[in-house]
Amino acid sequence: YCVEFRTESLSHHCALENRPYARWMQYLREGHTVCVACQPPAMNTDTQRCSGDGHNADGGKILHWEAVGNSQCQGTWKKIRQLEQCSCPLVHSFIFT
Repeated sequence: YCVEFRTESLSHHCALENRPYARWMQYLREGHTVCVACQPPAMNTDTQRCSGDGHNADGGKILHWEAVGNSQCQGTWKKIRQLEQCSCPLVHSFIFT
């Protein structure tokens, strides 16, 4: 499954990221919708959920995220909706880790 979030805030460290494998962080913006897929091995085999997916959060709850590979690139987002069939666009698409 996938979860759509709206980014509420992000640290300035994301825009400063310049390593080739991590340049995607430069394109994160406040107010953008991002799509995050939950798949193995991040998915808990018992619950069939990913940690941090906002399962019990309503749209008003602010949730925290952190980019893998740069712990200084972090921020907050709000859950928009969960999609059972992932249809994430190529840009602004991520996976839970």
